[in-house]
Amino acid sequence: MDLATNNLGSETSPYLRQHADNPVHWQPWSTEVLAAAKAANKPILLSVGYAACHWCHVMAHESFEDDAMAGLMNDLFVNIKLDREERPDLDAVYQNALALLGQQGGWPLTMFLTPDGEPFWGGTYFPKTARYGRPGFDEVLKTIAKLYAEKPEDIRHNVTQISQALQKMNSGANGAVPSLEMIDRCGHGCLQIMDAKNGGTTGAPKFPQPSLLSLIWRTGVRSRDDELKRIVKHSLDRMCQGGIYDHLGGGFARYAVDDQWLVPHFEKMLYDNAQLIDLLCDVWRIDANPLYAKRVEETITWILREMRITGGAFTASLDADSEGVEGKFYVWTEAEIDALLGDDADLFKKFYDVSKDGNWEGNTILNRTRSGLGLADEATEEKLANLRQILLTERAKRIRPGWDDKALTDWNAMTIAAMAEAAMTFKRADWLDYAKLAYNFVTSTLTDGDRFLHSYRDGKAQHTGMLEDYAHMIRAALRLFECFGEDAYLREAVAWSETVETLFADAKGGYFQSASDATDLIVRQKPHMDNAVPSGNAIMAQNLAKLYALTGDTTYRDRTEITLSAFGGRLTEQFPNMPGLLLAAEMLQNPVQIVLIAKDRSQIYLEMRRAIFAAYLPNRAITILSETDTLPAGHPASGKTAIDGKETAYVCQGPVCSAPVTTPDDLTKLLADLPGQGGIRHLYTALTGKRVCTTAAQVPARL
Repeated sequence: MDLATNNLGSETSPYLRQHADNPVHWQPWSTEVLAAAKAANKPILLSVGYAACHWCHVMAHESFEDDAMAGLMNDLFVNIKLDREERPDLDAVYQNALALLGQQGGWPLTMFLTPDGEPFWGGTYFPKTARYGRPGFDEVLKTIAKLYAEKPEDIRHNVTQISQALQKMNSGANGAVPSLEMIDRCGHGCLQIMDAKNGGTTGAPKFPQPSLLSLIWRTGVRSRDDELKRIVKHSLDRMCQGGIYDHLGGGFARYAVDDQWLVPHFEKMLYDNAQLIDLLCDVWRIDANPLYAKRVEETITWILREMRITGGAFTASLDADSEGVEGKFYVWTEAEIDALLGDDADLFKKFYDVSKDGNWEGNTILNRTRSGLGLADEATEEKLANLRQILLTERAKRIRPGWDDKALTDWNAMTIAAMAEAAMTFKRADWLDYAKLAYNFVTSTLTDGDRFLHSYRDGKAQHTGMLEDYAHMIRAALRLFECFGEDAYLREAVAWSETVETLFADAKGGYFQSASDATDLIVRQKPHMDNAVPSGNAIMAQNLAKLYALTGDTTYRDRTEITLSAFGGRLTEQFPNMPGLLLAAEMLQNPVQIVLIAKDRSQIYLEMRRAIFAAYLPNRAITILSETDTLPAGHPASGKTAIDGKETAYVCQGPVCSAPVTTPDDLTKLLADLPGQGGIRHLYTALTGKRVCTTAAQVPARL
């Protein structure tokens, strides 16, 4: 391993390729590089970022492209550059280490390690010369190297303390499985961190946080709390009409730097948009706001237009910068708008907050917050759409932001699930076809035998799959199973869940992020906090709860309870950061199991399937059967059959199943009568109008 040259040129990651011409002798992360660092007895400078990261670009231009700074780095350290999207497990370890040092995490992450990969100090962005209250990078380099050489006992002390703390993060925090009452308390408790005026959480910056909003929304609907529902809708309204949304091209930026949702950090990430599509579908079923339907359509159109590669997979991100300037691709001046739109400019400027002085650094970020959070009349909206198309066509002539065109298994799976959900919600068969195409790409290209790989680019799939890859692909498979009733999807979900047990399960409960045969981590982490994406343990727990509802196999119930209990002790104080696990607990205790039996894909079948997906059923578990198929013995509808050869549906909660319904209208009414998924008591009383049964033995046989 030659440490005296930059070895990023053969990497496929766009982020690593960005640094292939740096005078820094960057090395990709590998066990060979770690061994070479140990042989050279030099500390490691680990720099972690991703292609769309603005401050990563800033630090690169200031320091990594500077010959003198590069010479200092090369002399004092073995320099490793890591794409955090390719190795989120490594990034998580060192982000946690930085947090243990009392510092705020983020990217670029700059960590100093022993040759064994053990962290002893770090930070994020360091300016080339001292400013922003931060020391200059050259000063940092010299100080760290001097400490490493002259005070090994201090370095070893830090290493030991950090290592022990990282191990402790995986230690017991056992507690009870959250009850529905506790979930409600947590959902209501989230109100204290919400911004009643602007939506989202209080203060700036503002991140979309779809998992948190999902918990609040579902709690609000189930408990019939209008304030909880209002804050979620208001948050979505502000996002959908704010500057964080790309009003010309579609899609949401990663976050807003202000508390008004006006100024985005202009990078656009696939995972944010997948989660927001899911959330908008969820809310739309209760509040059919045409704004939400429009944003779903526009966002999916953007994904299909700009975020796909040959074969149908979805790519990672679009950069914040173009021509070295953040946001340059997206902003406008009043003069540009006037010249392009002519007599119609005044109408457009009124709705999109365009003025002579602009609303951001002399330019205008298009937004509709000032003109109202709803849509205008149909004729006006049609006119505005035509004007937006003129601007979009003109914008296409600009130099585009960088495109990170690698395909990641977990982010693709999130998008597959979201696109399938939107397809069924808004009756778009074409979206379902795109979801299936991407699913087939992942299962055929991002695998090695029976193992998932994490990343694909330039014809090369690499990096061993992590918990999130399996968890999100299981979720995508279960969603496609619900859409089509094809057993292959369920079989794949079951097989992958067994792989998760073999490779990722911790005997003490919960799942590690990295597989048991991973050899290049100082510690395997057990993620349970939701960040920009839900934790792997949250998604896995949701999957297991759904598998239990679909199959009746108590193994899945037990695994769900073990996972939830493993983190239950943290929920009381940390519930705003753990909404995904709370949603899993709700799914486990409050599923709605729907069985649709049809001898063929008739028009009545299609209408009944549409009725199911039109209903607000966040904890649904749908099984579509032919007349000859049977349900597992543990399913509450096991043994039930079609009525007189007709398309027939049963709806079950707990051990109770409805009487059979054979028309779309009757199914729609039955589903509408489920009051917020209130459980067995509500279903029984809704169906019979009689006193609530308290035990399964008291349920009448005809149900």
